[in-house]
Amino acid sequence: MKIKTRRYYVYYIACVAGFSIAILPLRVGLFLAELAGKISYALLEKGRKVTLRNLRDAFPEKSDREIEGIAKGVFVTLCRNAVEWLNIYKLTKKNLDAWITSEDFKKIDEAYSKGNGVLILASHFGNWELSSFCFTLKGYKSTAIARRIYFDRYNNFIQKMRASKNVNVVYRDESPKKFLRILRKNEVLGLLADQDMDSVGGVFVDFFGKPTYTAKAPVTIAMASKAPLIPLFVIRGPKKHRLIIEDPIEIEIKATKEETIKYNTQKWTRLLESYIRKYPDHWVWMHKRWKTKPEAEK
Repeated sequence: MKIKTRRYYVYYIACVAGFSIAILPLRVGLFLAELAGKISYALLEKGRKVTLRNLRDAFPEKSDREIEGIAKGVFVTLCRNAVEWLNIYKLTKKNLDAWITSEDFKKIDEAYSKGNGVLILASHFGNWELSSFCFTLKGYKSTAIARRIYFDRYNNFIQKMRASKNVNVVYRDESPKKFLRILRKNEVLGLLADQDMDSVGGVFVDFFGKPTYTAKAPVTIAMASKAPLIPLFVIRGPKKHRLIIEDPIEIEIKATKEETIKYNTQKWTRLLESYIRKYPDHWVWMHKRWKTKPEAEK
């Protein structure tokens, strides 16, 4: 009961803080976000330690000073994401290019022409939520596979924000048949699959030189639906974001279904790692990505 009561307190405090940020000009909010990120890095000891440990494991060649600089950047990036999220009501079709630009949507149109829907593979990289808004504001009917938050007020708030930009949501614990129906209607279905979630099916692939438990849903859904699997990344620039839409991941068939899933999961994981190496402060390093261990290590 105490935990539940605390959640309500945090929720109402967040509402007041969020409203205060939302009424400010975006540039002012982003300036405050940088300060908030640095303060969060100093105060949130648990998240800071996990971030530093993960970064040192992933980049053993970097000095402590470089690692700490990246870690602070991670916290600043997430605070900036939060400020932009609170200001999302200001985002419209007319000012979309002032927020985020992309010249790669011809790849989406080419995928559409095949009639099997489009499966978008995003990750917790940059301001990933902007990508779904970008699709709907450009006229694509889009649905996101989301993780259910088991506190109604938080969940409803996020749902309303997404719905305000016509982003539909299905939850990852729903039937896969629901996902396939969306693709069969030749619509866009997006998902994130870059975190350690032992509650979903996965395989171990190499990620920064470590065996890493990785969701197999992107590949299995692509195999079942024949929808093109298209990775994308949102890169934060000095003034606005850039949406990079990669070429579809070609699903290569191996001797067995299990080999096919693992091989192609490794392909997109390798692509994700290449982007994280270029922009290490864009990814959520405070997540315990290597929590699940292979049976041989247990």
